[in-house]
Amino acid sequence: MNEQEISNVVKAVLEEREKKGVSRNEKHVCTCKKHRMTLDIANTLIGKIRGEAERMGVCVVIAVADEAGHPVAVQSMDGAYIASFEIALNKAFTSASLKMSTQTLSGLSQPGQSLYGIQFTNGGRIVIFGGGEVLEADGALIGALGVSGGSAAEDTRLAAYGKEVFETGI
Repeated sequence: MNEQEISNVVKAVLEEREKKGVSRNEKHVCTCKKHRMTLDIANTLIGKIRGEAERMGVCVVIAVADEAGHPVAVQSMDGAYIASFEIALNKAFTSASLKMSTQTLSGLSQPGQSLYGIQFTNGGRIVIFGGGEVLEADGALIGALGVSGGSAAEDTRLAAYGKEVFETGI
């Protein structure tokens, strides 16, 4: 394709988008929200997990990150440990960056296993105990969540609950 042909294709695409009511200033071509983490989705998910944590009687911090591991939303329940804030963020980062739950990583990072010592990489942001989960839509990674403040088992349970809620549609 030469420059003129490319220009004509771009012009046709923009005109078609305008017919559909999409502004030329909109930067993202895809108008669906199914394959990206939004603030609304993150806050809804956090609310569901917070409700389950309240039923369990545990005060946690819940972080939701996008596919690059960047925080979209973080909430601390009243009474949650101060340290749980960074831990929840890092659990979400770990799950997004390694595309696995922190519970799965826990087994792979034990002495003699293939990822032994991984927690010392990435500036110490890698968490090797449960509470982080990957969030996928149609097999594509769109984000991750991290839960911290309870026992490792409670955090793992709450994160798994959050993943299930996300997968069943929130």
